[in-house]
Order: sequence, then structure tokens, then C-alpha cells
Amino acid sequence: MTQSTPSERPSWRTRGKPVRVTVLLVVLAGVLLWAWRDVRSRHARNEWTRPLSVAVVLVRRGPLDEAAVRAFEKRLPALGERLTAERRRYVPDAPQPFAFTFVGPVDAAAGPPHADGEGWIAAASQTWALWRWTSGIDSAAKLDTSSFDSRIYVAAKAPADEEHAMVEGESEEGGRLGAVGVELDASMVDFALFVATHELFHTLGAADEYDPATGHTVFPGGLVDPARTPPLPQAFAEIMARNRPVEPGVEVPPETLDELGVGPATAKAIGWVR
Repeated sequence: MTQSTPSERPSWRTRGKPVRVTVLLVVLAGVLLWAWRDVRSRHARNEWTRPLSVAVVLVRRGPLDEAAVRAFEKRLPALGERLTAERRRYVPDAPQPFAFTFVGPVDAAAGPPHADGEGWIAAASQTWALWRWTSGIDSAAKLDTSSFDSRIYVAAKAPADEEHAMVEGESEEGGRLGAVGVELDASMVDFALFVATHELFHTLGAADEYDPATGHTVFPGGLVDPARTPPLPQAFAEIMARNRPVEPGVEVPPETLDELGVGPATAKAIGWVR
């Protein structure tokens, strides 16, 4: 009787290798299929065959004025009406472009993460950090994220200074998530919603229409009415430009949602015009 030496016996690793490769291939195929469907779904948003479902999540970072919280929620329909009016300037019989759902307030100690650095590694790190932060908020809110085309998180805290309140935002360009940090009181509600909409439009593929070095509007892409004669003052603040140009070198932030506008460059970027 011939005995096998240990070196002749197939190892467990050798016997298991075909199975492990098969499992890995199945997992990879599943990931690729999910990614393909997600990309296709995100691109389909820009076809505007239906209102896009958008969750606006108010994240409460410490005590907030309840009047400001109520005003924030109550102004969402006005934002929807304003964006519908802008959509119909390009397509008169178009249905409303967005269906907003207010979520919250959800309490959280930390605000959204900030981008750190440039390049694809920094972008990937920021995307991961934002996903982790929003996942915690979603869990606390028991939010079914699959029900929404985009989700915008507004992390609000009480103003540190009565004279100067701050708003800043970040989002995934062409993705599904956007975040805004705001010092919120009743006077800042409309401006906070303006910035939230700016981040929402980033998720739909719109690019900034202002100079990052100066903050000034880019001409003509940052104008709601570039054909206006004379071009200044503009009657509206372009959503991706942030401010309303009133004379050369002078711009003012919008005070109400009535000043929100969507210029031709942004309308083309998100698919409102071809």
C-alpha cells in the first residue's frame, strides 16, 4: 500500500480555491450590476419624466429656535413652487420638477464632514466620510433612503453672532447626497433653502457658476437672464452663482426664495433644455 506524503495531499486551500473564486466572481458581478443600475438611475433623473423625490433632512446640532424649525418646514412648498415656475420658463407645460419631503429635526452632535485636499483620493475620502455621516442620520430618522432620488441634509445650529450668520455646503456632483451647514434663525430660512437647492443641483450635474477665488458670478453662465439689456442689475440670483449681480463688481445675496432663478447654463446642465 502506497502512502501519500503530506506534500502529495491537496491542501484545504487548493481544494477550496475554485469555490472561493466563484463566490468572489458572483459578488463582483453583483456589485457591478448594482453600480450599473445606480448610474442608470441617477442619469434617468435628468430626463424629467416625473417629479424627483427629494428628502430635505434638518439635522439639529444643539438647541434651535422652534420658530425657525417650523418656518424651515413651511417654506419647502414655496421652494417647490419657485422651482416649478423656473422649470416652466423653459418648458411651459412641464410638471413640477421636484417633490420635497421634510424630515426631522434629527439630533446630531457632529456636522457634515468637510473636503480636505484635492484629487481623486481626497474626493473618494470625502464621499466615504459623507456617506458615513448621513448613514447615522438616516438610521436615527428611520429614513428609507431608497424612496428618494436625492437627499439634502441641513445641519443647523443657533447663530453664534447676531450680526453674522453663516451657511456653507458640500455635495456629490452627479451623486445623491448633499449637505449644508447653517447657523439658523428665522431670518436665515430662505437663504438656507437657497444653499440647499444649490447643493441639490450639484447632485443633478450642475457646476458652480462663480469664481472660487473671488466668489463673484461668472458671466454669462451665472446670469439668469444673460440677454438682458443692460445686463445689470439682474432681477434674480442664479442658483449656481449664489448672489445677484446689481452693478459691475457688486453683488448681493438673495433675501427670499422669490429671487431664486435658474439660468440657461444651469438649465442645460441638469437637462431642462437640450
